[in-house]
Amino acid sequence: MQDFVEVTGIVLKAVPVLEMDKRITVLTKERGKISAFARGAKKPGSRFMAATNPFCYGTFRLYEGKTAYNLSEVRIAEYFENLREDFEGAFYGMYFCDVADYYTRENNDEKEMLKLLYVSLKALTKGAVPHELVQYIFEMKALVVNGEFPGVLQKEMLLESTVYTIQYVMQAPFEKLYTFKVSDAVLQQLAEQCRIYRDRYIGHRFKSLAVLENCRLKN
Repeated sequence: MQDFVEVTGIVLKAVPVLEMDKRITVLTKERGKISAFARGAKKPGSRFMAATNPFCYGTFRLYEGKTAYNLSEVRIAEYFENLREDFEGAFYGMYFCDVADYYTRENNDEKEMLKLLYVSLKALTKGAVPHELVQYIFEMKALVVNGEFPGVLQKEMLLESTVYTIQYVMQAPFEKLYTFKVSDAVLQQLAEQCRIYRDRYIGHRFKSLAVLENCRLKN
């Protein structure tokens, strides 16, 4: 008899396998980042077709295979459909998922990164905060969550409002992260700070970020 496990999480990515299957990566509350096969997920009318797309948040019922979990049932609470319909927003969302994928591991306690990803995707869909500001807040808080945030750099060269914003992001609970806007001058300084953070403390080149930046230049 197969033992089933239930996990709650967000689909970070989905890769086609053979003609009709998918292999999905899910960031979960209970088991960190896991991989699972969704058999027949590409078949027309499959109950797994929509539920295994990136950004989907819900409960996944799984059983263990030799190299990965296998998906048995899924109940999606949030598809983030508005995000998929927003061309630019989808690029931001994919970048956030890539960062989460880069930082997280199986069987680690990744609850905080899951919360950060969820509230950040929500912020993109609501549109109350500019997407670019959502990105910088997400990047800084991701470093905080992973214990790598160095604090304010070149403080003497920054506007007081920029310093306050960075310090607020460091300390704010997740549900309060996306409750403010900043001036263009502060946004520009945050952009430079986050560029330095990425180069010095992440050190990984995300293809999704390159696509996002190229898209932003065209606009």
